[in-house]
Amino acid sequence: MSYLTDPFAAPEYPSAPPPAAHDAPDLDDAADLPDAPEVPDAPEVDPPDEDVDVAPSGDDITAEKPAPRILTQPADGLPDVVEDERHLLEAAAALRAGTGPLAIDAERASGYRYGQRAYLVQVRRQGSGTWLIDPIGCPDLTPVQEATQGVEWILHASTQDLGCLREVGLSPNALFDTELGARLAGLPRVGLAAVIEHYLGFSLAKEHSAVDWSTRPLPEDWLRYAALDVECLVEVREAMAVDLEQQGKGEWARQEFAALTSFTGHPVRVDPWRRVSGLRRLRSPRTAAILRELWYARDDLARKRDISPGRIAPDAVLVALVTAAPTEAGEALAASSHKAVKRQPMVWVDAVRRALALPDDELPPTSLPSQGPPQPKVWADRDPLAAARLAMARESLAAVAQERSLPVENLLTPDTLRRVVWTPPADLDEASVGIALTDLGARPWQVDIAAPLIATAFAQAEAD
Repeated sequence: MSYLTDPFAAPEYPSAPPPAAHDAPDLDDAADLPDAPEVPDAPEVDPPDEDVDVAPSGDDITAEKPAPRILTQPADGLPDVVEDERHLLEAAAALRAGTGPLAIDAERASGYRYGQRAYLVQVRRQGSGTWLIDPIGCPDLTPVQEATQGVEWILHASTQDLGCLREVGLSPNALFDTELGARLAGLPRVGLAAVIEHYLGFSLAKEHSAVDWSTRPLPEDWLRYAALDVECLVEVREAMAVDLEQQGKGEWARQEFAALTSFTGHPVRVDPWRRVSGLRRLRSPRTAAILRELWYARDDLARKRDISPGRIAPDAVLVALVTAAPTEAGEALAASSHKAVKRQPMVWVDAVRRALALPDDELPPTSLPSQGPPQPKVWADRDPLAAARLAMARESLAAVAQERSLPVENLLTPDTLRRVVWTPPADLDEASVGIALTDLGARPWQVDIAAPLIATAFAQAEAD
């Protein structure tokens, strides 16, 4: 019996020794984690509502769809957290002895800590069960990497986790992304709980998705939530793969997943301080310099204290300080009553003073030159032919995307379309457009669909 035939039955795995209990991490103010609960015979789920509202009479007799049952307990019970090298080697040995793909996930402390490091790594493989690994106690997970070399990973929204997993020594040779797969399959909702509900008929509670995972010790209900995130990924992957093949999208998915194995993170932004919210425009290069120095002052404090910059001082504080440009402590305190200014007014004053002391030739520009095409709203004025090409290509791509039940941005990213239309190849035929799309990073399946549509749009725009 498997989750595919009975989602609430305990999966039958080859026998393997359970993870050994071990001590909590040697961290300041850490306490022993609570004992794992007894292993249940099957995952516990909240019972469905007994009552279904049905109209008593009339032609419009309807029944509300009952809410999906919620998976609340890991099938094998809650494992202990791996917090030292000895138990990490035990986990690696168990994973090596397992079979099939590796379900993997990571929990970060986004919005709480500086950076995007992993504070918990969850892995599960048939025959080895689920392992919860603390990368604070075990910062190098190379033993797990070596034990699962060549094994396909299953992740949900892999681009969120691949970067922090690489930081601890984990990198996939092959992967299956259930979030991206859900987009390609045309699912209306692509969050993990919704995808599990779609394919397996039950769901997960997501109440701990935005908690501070740097907390130690981690509460038992958080650990249970983390274990459940990898509990069903293998079953979802199997059902989704069948779905994609039946829709003729299996090769699309393979190409997308292969590209993700080389994903190293989103491009580093030039001048990240320009993204401060609440400041509509920079009035002068001197104002830009003040903002830059304040932003880096906040970032330095955040990095030293390992706290998210927004928790040091929100953007609104920086905007108030930019506007006031205080050169004395009293002026800074008058500009903002935020605790960060009250505690260290001279940090912000010194930043403003540095900006005011810069010579004119060292001031940053108020805006950066565009690295790509202009916004489409100005195309009609600047290049009417390009605007016509873009409108026709968008319409054709949207129609095909709707016909094939996938988001148009997964068929071809808006940025790629704008670039190839604004700066088209010398020859506007399908082959030349295909080469241009490939150079911009489009996958072969995307080129096969999009190149003839864009070439046709070029020809139609020229004819009109």
